[in-house]
Amino acid sequence: MPQDDFAVEPIKGLPGVPPEGEDILWQGRPNWWALSKDSLNMYWIFTYFLLLALWRFTSLYDLTGTGHALALALPLVIAGLVACAILAVIAYIQARCTIYTITTKRVVLRIGAAFSVAINLPYSKLSNATLGLRKDGTGTIALELSEPRKFSYFVLWPHARPWRLTNPEPALRSIANAKEVAQILSEAAKTEVNAPKISRTKEAIMVAE
Repeated sequence: MPQDDFAVEPIKGLPGVPPEGEDILWQGRPNWWALSKDSLNMYWIFTYFLLLALWRFTSLYDLTGTGHALALALPLVIAGLVACAILAVIAYIQARCTIYTITTKRVVLRIGAAFSVAINLPYSKLSNATLGLRKDGTGTIALELSEPRKFSYFVLWPHARPWRLTNPEPALRSIANAKEVAQILSEAAKTEVNAPKISRTKEAIMVAE
């Protein structure tokens, strides 16, 4: 019987209870509509089918007349709408299966529709974060790693910076209020990285007999 490891998450979106001293600052998921446009390129795909339909109509108009040319071009428009509907469903499922978490110590991406994984990214392993902001307030925060890690772009997708295939960068894709979230991430990372590191050492205790 298949087992869902995330069905028993102690805290939704996290693989375990955060250790003492680590607090959750923000949790969210992609906006599915923005994801369908930004990651799945829904508008571009519909435009492609629309141009095909227009080309078929104009090429047949003189030969067959308006009605017949329109009848032959219309299926391409319908195909484009069906393709967009499928992409919208995929985007919705991806968004619902995703939880991004920002804590005082790290960023966690719980991603995957068919195969769920949790990716832990401590601030000490991040060298930079870039924000791509759209007019509607949604945006993507890409996380650049200080050391290359064996991430597969196709495992991360669509939660990866576009076209970074050689060194994939995990990303918080198409999130609402992206500017505010980026500020939370920036302040948390600065606080954690600049915090003094205190290590405990074992003291030798001598007992006189």
